[in-house]
Amino acid sequence: MRIAVIGSGFGGLSAAIRLQAQGHDVSIFEKLDQPGGRAYVFEQDGFTFDAGPTIITAPWLIDEMFALTGRTTQDYVSLVKLDPFYNIRFEDGSVFRYNGDREALVQQVREFSPDDVDGYLRFRDKCWEIFNVGMPLIDKPFNTIGSMLKVIPDLVRLRSDRSVARLAEHFMKDERLRQVFSFHPLLVGGNPFQASSMYALIHKLEQQWGVLFAMGGTGALVRGLVQAFQDLGGHIRFESEIAEITLAAGMKRTTGVRLTSGESFAADAVVCNGDISQSYRTLLPAAARPAMSDAKIARYRHSMSLFVIYFGTDRKYDNMAHHEILMGPRYRELLRDIFDRKVLADDFSLYLHRPSATDPSLAPPGHDAWYVLSPVPHLGGDVDWEKVGQSYRDRIMSYLEERYLPDLSKHIVTERRVDPRYFEQTLNSYLGSAFGLEPTLGQSAYMRPHNVSSDIPNLFFCGAGTHPGAGLPGVISSGKIVADMIGAAGARPRPRGTVGV
Repeated sequence: MRIAVIGSGFGGLSAAIRLQAQGHDVSIFEKLDQPGGRAYVFEQDGFTFDAGPTIITAPWLIDEMFALTGRTTQDYVSLVKLDPFYNIRFEDGSVFRYNGDREALVQQVREFSPDDVDGYLRFRDKCWEIFNVGMPLIDKPFNTIGSMLKVIPDLVRLRSDRSVARLAEHFMKDERLRQVFSFHPLLVGGNPFQASSMYALIHKLEQQWGVLFAMGGTGALVRGLVQAFQDLGGHIRFESEIAEITLAAGMKRTTGVRLTSGESFAADAVVCNGDISQSYRTLLPAAARPAMSDAKIARYRHSMSLFVIYFGTDRKYDNMAHHEILMGPRYRELLRDIFDRKVLADDFSLYLHRPSATDPSLAPPGHDAWYVLSPVPHLGGDVDWEKVGQSYRDRIMSYLEERYLPDLSKHIVTERRVDPRYFEQTLNSYLGSAFGLEPTLGQSAYMRPHNVSSDIPNLFFCGAGTHPGAGLPGVISSGKIVADMIGAAGARPRPRGTVGV
C-alpha cells in the first residue's frame, strides 16, 4: 500500500516507521523545515533549544521502533537517566527532590510530613495497581463501544472517576506532598483536579523505568527516528504543508492529499498526525465528517496552551537541576484560572528546563541553555498576547531572578519566546491548544476521537488529540495503534532484521 503521513511528530514517526517496516510505501509530509512537529528545535547564537517535549519515559516504546531496523536505540541516539527526575520547589523554600530511589522518597515524605509516610506508601501501591490495569491499554484501540465495555469494571473498581489530585488528597494531608504527587497531568495538558486518577500510573512509570534525556536534546531523538525511517526506505518531505485530504466520489474514502503548492499525492491510506480538531475542521469538508462536525469539536474540552521563554546565560547556575518544577502560591485556584475561567493570572507555577546541566554541548562553554514554561489559557479565552506578552515575560523573568537565578537579567545573552499564537499559527493547533483534547475521563478511550475516522475507513489519526493522549508514551502508542490497524495488508514482505533499500 502507498501511505501518506501528515506530520512528523512522534506519533507520525511512530506510525511511519512501523508501516514502512511492514513493507508499505510510506511518505511523510511535514509543514516545517525540519522534523518533530511540537518537538521542533531552535538553534540560536550557539545555543540549542528543544521547543517542545523534554521528558522521556517508557523507553521500551522507543526501543521497539529502532528494533524494526534490525539495530538498537544506542545505534541512533544516547538516552541517559536523570537524577533527580525533578526538583519541586515551593514558595516557602522547601524542595522535594523527586527521583527513583524508593527509600529516598520515603525519607523526603517523612521530612515534609511524618504523618504522611503511611499514606504515601498506600498511594504508591494504588499507583502500581492502576498501572497494571491502565498501561496494557495504551496501545489498544478503542473504536467500538464493546472495547470500552470490557474495561468498565476495572475503571469502576479503581475509581477512575476520581481525579489525580483527589487521589493524592485521599492518601496525604500535607498540601505540598499533594502537589508533588498530583502535578503530572500538567505534563500531558491536563488539570490535576479534572484528569482521571488513571494518570497516577505515571508515578509507577517513572519509578520503575526512570526519566530519561536524549543527549543532544529531544531533537536528537527525532533525528534518530527519521534516520531509522529512511534506513527502512521511507521518504520525508519538508516545507510540504497539506491543504486538503482528497476524497473519492461519494466522500467515503480518501484518495491521498493535496499540498498547498497545488501538488497532489495519491495514496491508499492517509495517516494524519496533525492536531485532530484542526485537521478535521480544515482538511476535510463538513459533509464528509458528520461524526466529527464543527459543533462537536467545539464542545470538546481542549487543553491549556503554553507561554515559553527560551534563553541562554553567559554563566552557569549549578544549583538548579535539569528539570525544576516551581510551584507558585496557589494551586487549585490557579488551575481554575487557566482551564475554566481562561484568564491570565497574576501569579504562576513554572517548569524550568536546564538541559545543559546534563549535556553542556547545548550551550557555548561556560554557558547554560534554558527554557521556562508557564501554562496559560488557550485562545478560547480573552487574552491579547500582542499586548500582554512582553509584560508577562518580564514578570516571569523577574520572579526567576528574585527567587532562583541571581542577577539573571545581567547574564542573558540570547532569548526568544512563543505563546498560544505559535501553537495556532505555526503548529496548526485548534485554539492554540498545546496538547490537543484535555485528558478527562469523559474524553478518554472510546470517548476520545478515534484512531480511525468513523466516516472514512482509510483515514487514520495519531498524536495527542486522539487515543490514548498526549505525552511521548501516548503519542508513540497512537502511532503503533494506527500501524497495527492498517496491518500488513498489501505490503511487500521484507526479511526480518534487514533495512530497506
